Amino acid sequence: MKAYWFDNLPGDQREPHNSGRDVPASYLSDLGVIYEHCADVSGVDAIATSRQYKNRDEITVSPEKMGDIYEEKVKSFFHEHLHEDEEIRYILDGAGYFDVRSEGDDWVRIWLEKGDLIVLPSGIYHRFTTDEKNYTKAMRLFKDEPKWTPLNRGDETDGNQFRKEYLKAREGLAVGQ
Repeated sequence: MKAYWFDNLPGDQREPHNSGRDVPASYLSDLGVIYEHCADVSGVDAIATSRQYKNRDEITVSPEKMGDIYEEKVKSFFHEHLHEDEEIRYILDGAGYFDVRSEGDDWVRIWLEKGDLIVLPSGIYHRFTTDEKNYTKAMRLFKDEPKWTPLNRGDETDGNQFRKEYLKAREGLAVGQ
């Protein structure tokens, strides 16, 4: 895992966009983001049990697996959104980027590769993309039946109950860039 401030320069979303300014794990923690490295699935099983996750599936994001819809799907995953549930992803193979919004509404880019697990809290604005190798195989964990419902950022999401709860939990935790 490597975390840094997104450079906001033009270019393909799958490029590193590394500003050269690293973000410490403690800042991610202040945002409510949890990171673990799991050498194998037994580590994921332990986390799933402790967080009461009962279901999982796997997704491979690549041109070979998705064919003609790959570019469209990668672009849709990159729309800024939130979920009303935690989002847990474990990278089984390949690599990709999760971008999360900071307290100041800037992007923090988190590069994950095989063995990395991330937990994004409900209500955090985020987005995902593969890296330049165009290949990410991930396990998605769910508390109940598998569902993935993104709520794209807009006026209605700013007033969302889960967004408000997320912001309230972060009050007083502001950390300077």
